Amino acid sequence: MTTATDLNQPTRESAAPVGRRLSLPVVLLIIAGGLALTSLVRLITGADGITNVSQMSTALELAVPIGLAGLGGLWAERAGVVNIGLEGMLILGTWFGAWAGYQWGPWTGVLLGIVGGAIGGLLHAIVTVTFNVNHIVSGVAINILALGATRYLAPLAFEGVPGGTAKQSPPVETLGDFTVPGLSSALSDLNGHGWFLVSDIAGLLGGLVTNVSWLTLIAVALIPATWWILWRTPFGLRLRSCGENPVAAESLGVNVYKYKYLAVIISGGLAGLGGVFLSIVANPFYLEGQTSGRGYIGLAAMIFGNWMPGGLALGAGLFGYTDSLNLRGGSENVHALLLLGAILLVIGAIWLAIRKKYVHAAVTAVIGVLVFLWYATTNEVPNQVVSATPYVITLVVLALSAQRLRMPKAGGMPYRKGQGK
Repeated sequence: MTTATDLNQPTRESAAPVGRRLSLPVVLLIIAGGLALTSLVRLITGADGITNVSQMSTALELAVPIGLAGLGGLWAERAGVVNIGLEGMLILGTWFGAWAGYQWGPWTGVLLGIVGGAIGGLLHAIVTVTFNVNHIVSGVAINILALGATRYLAPLAFEGVPGGTAKQSPPVETLGDFTVPGLSSALSDLNGHGWFLVSDIAGLLGGLVTNVSWLTLIAVALIPATWWILWRTPFGLRLRSCGENPVAAESLGVNVYKYKYLAVIISGGLAGLGGVFLSIVANPFYLEGQTSGRGYIGLAAMIFGNWMPGGLALGAGLFGYTDSLNLRGGSENVHALLLLGAILLVIGAIWLAIRKKYVHAAVTAVIGVLVFLWYATTNEVPNQVVSATPYVITLVVLALSAQRLRMPKAGGMPYRKGQGK
């Protein structure tokens, strides 16, 4: 029986997804296998750009706002509040960050951007927690409100200011970045040799130590910090209990409303930080529409990660990588990845056949053959396909991972104080 004392003790498995979970060695083996296949495809196709240092550095930069949005979604949903409003909170972060940043410096912009996103989170919490409005409806309303508010405020704040327009802020000073001396150049040289697997790993690691923003370091540190807080502290246990069984949590003395409010405000602050990254680091200015749906992709990354920080980070990295293809050798690289996709589909078909899911295996195999024929009969892909790749990958990954997903049990469900009495 669960007692009030239990909610004061951190736990390893409370509110964890049910079912079989992959151990760390297995996850590392899967990642190594993916890198080996990617390296093989690079050698076959000659598309060296898919794993070079510049590609990986760009992928990391593009993954950060997606990961922060997903991390925000994780905090809210672990407390039982579905946060579709992440896109709007990103938008608020971009505007507040750039508005404060060009006037009082970039770090002030970071703080005000977090506050802007947190305001969006507070509004979402008031509507969903206090008034029990449908979470999806509230999230969509937050997105529309944020878009309308920034579109109205941007001309007032930026028009007539040197370097500003009705849709763009003046430039913001850089936060600065760092490169690990010696290690960065050594990994870049190793990546340039084009050796199987070794050069690809060097490219991946090189992207992590070359021209990295200080805000990127903060974002990366928030992943393990979130895991530790939510899964190793009494605060995290109480918060997650609100997303699993708020009635039981309340019966044990947990102030469910307080934890839901805190979770959603933190969620908005994290998404706001992702918006700051877009308007200060990725681009040194606010630009209308610059979020480009990253809030929704962040939500997809969170779902792909099964509401866990580590899985979320992998999902954000995947989507950031596919997004980076738009900027660096897109057509050639995406064409090479068609071969990788075909190989993965065939491997998936074999795995399904071993598990005696013959119909699924046959369908997967047919799709794999069609993708291979597309690769074999063309030399490049249209630019429209390159632009759509991140969104297609999002849909495919979610479709393939849907069977193992388990959101918090009380996620999105209405709750009233004292309803268990």
